[in-house]
Amino acid sequence: MSNTPLMPKATAVWLVDNTSLTFTQIAEFCKLHPLEVKAIADGEAAQGIKGLDPISTGQLSREELERAQADGNHKLKLQESKVKVPQTKRKGPRYTPVSKRQDRPNAIRWLIRNHPELKDSQIIRLVGTTKNTIEAIREGTHWNAANLTPMDPVTLGLCTQVALDSEVQKAAKYRPADQQQEPVADMRDQLIPASETSVLAESHESDADDSSAEVDVDAVFSKFNDLKNDSDDKEE
Repeated sequence: MSNTPLMPKATAVWLVDNTSLTFTQIAEFCKLHPLEVKAIADGEAAQGIKGLDPISTGQLSREELERAQADGNHKLKLQESKVKVPQTKRKGPRYTPVSKRQDRPNAIRWLIRNHPELKDSQIIRLVGTTKNTIEAIREGTHWNAANLTPMDPVTLGLCTQVALDSEVQKAAKYRPADQQQEPVADMRDQLIPASETSVLAESHESDADDSSAEVDVDAVFSKFNDLKNDSDDKEE
């Protein structure tokens, strides 16, 4: 709250005309010079200004005024207003300091590249830009497109990490299913089912049995003996 009363000169005129306060007390309360208050009292200043009662406007209590009139050294204290004026929330794109506006295109480029799921309205809320600028950067028609370098808006100080994460999470909820992250390939597509492996195992065992059954041991030894006898006859 300001420590200066509304319409200080009009308040000083009223205090000069309606109280026994000293020029110094009035000057300190109205933030004027004592000589200026004296000029008002002498009719040399503030001519034509209608006095404003600080008591009726709630800027000064009657008890405070009486205390100051009784004590010339007492300094008047401005009464705190009982009416609280709510601060209206500013709508539209967030304000970006002039010193950081040159970094906005780089931040927009970064957001478009790293978070394509973000809507234009979300980018506007994050870095305080316009839809036309976003469209120009996205299509490469921005006047400085050749020199733009993607830069994290959080690092640039254009938005907070909390705000960025919040917008990304909101965008993820409405992302189309075909843009969702593809799941890791199922290992079952790369492995042979157990039913097939058991069939293959049985097949190998059957082939092994058949091959062992076809071998005639006696015939093998007989052939070996015949070859040995032939070799002995040649040596004689």
